[in-house]
Amino acid sequence: MKIKSLGYIGLGSSNPDAWLTFGTEVLGMMPSRAIPGEGWGGPGEIRGTNGKPGTAPNGTIYLKMDERQWRIAVHPTDGSRDLLYMGLELAGPLELEAGIAELREAGIAVREGSPDDAFARAVTGIAYCEDPSGNSIELYYGPTTDYKFTSPIPGLEFVAGHLGIGHFNLFVNNQPACFDFYTRLLGFKLSDYIRYGPDAALQFLRCNERHHSLAMVDLGGDNAVQHLLFEMATIDDVGMALDRAKQSGAAVVSSLGRHRNDGMLSFYMRSPGSFDVEIGCGGKRLDDTWSPNEFCEGDVWGHDGLIEAIIEAGEVARQRNAEGSS
Repeated sequence: MKIKSLGYIGLGSSNPDAWLTFGTEVLGMMPSRAIPGEGWGGPGEIRGTNGKPGTAPNGTIYLKMDERQWRIAVHPTDGSRDLLYMGLELAGPLELEAGIAELREAGIAVREGSPDDAFARAVTGIAYCEDPSGNSIELYYGPTTDYKFTSPIPGLEFVAGHLGIGHFNLFVNNQPACFDFYTRLLGFKLSDYIRYGPDAALQFLRCNERHHSLAMVDLGGDNAVQHLLFEMATIDDVGMALDRAKQSGAAVVSSLGRHRNDGMLSFYMRSPGSFDVEIGCGGKRLDDTWSPNEFCEGDVWGHDGLIEAIIEAGEVARQRNAEGSS
């Protein structure tokens, strides 16, 4: 199977309105101009519910960051689980059909979605499965593109398009099975890794030129998102996002810094959920000449507070796991 990109994600939140404010005023995303599954309004019209743009009747908010109709959905839940699903893009119907067959041959349960299911995600075809850690995956093709992205922050651009929305870092359980699932079945490639001890390594996986679309590590806790990255076009975009984060009162958990492995110049802040958001620029692009390697330091400079934030997030995940098993 060949995944083209991490195309969209669905999050759960007890306060989606906070995400609408955070997503537009701090991140600089745009409310979706139309709600998936509801069709279109007039030219240039931004549709919403009760005067709130990008908001579905059930309270789900949809955010747009490029030419795609939407990239981020935040559904109203009790907030106990941040990541509800991830959308992984395939090239077309034949690729989806072949991917379903490959997964079933490997013993993975797959449900083929109906046309209504696809319409509800603003795509042409869709299927559903889970990775070995229980993360819900939506394989799809044919996303709706409506263009006309205009950030509420004048001049702001995200690096998305064919590279996808960015990347996320997951705490997983059963990491060896997850690694095999994503690499052997879905076709992700290992970019590099860093050890956290004899039995733990943070693995960075790519599905296109972006250095990684997924990173994962098992720290003995529950399945959880540690952070999401959104890449911006320039260092000034990143610096102004840092200013907006501070002005909004969002907790900045890491100073500016540059990562050693993917070259990203970035900072981290706490989202309205229980995970962090990384805002960066200048990430590496890899090709087929790249070989995976182990790196021994996380940063060229900066990112003060990042290790502590990761340790804290891991402890929260472990507490969730303990509470869920009690």
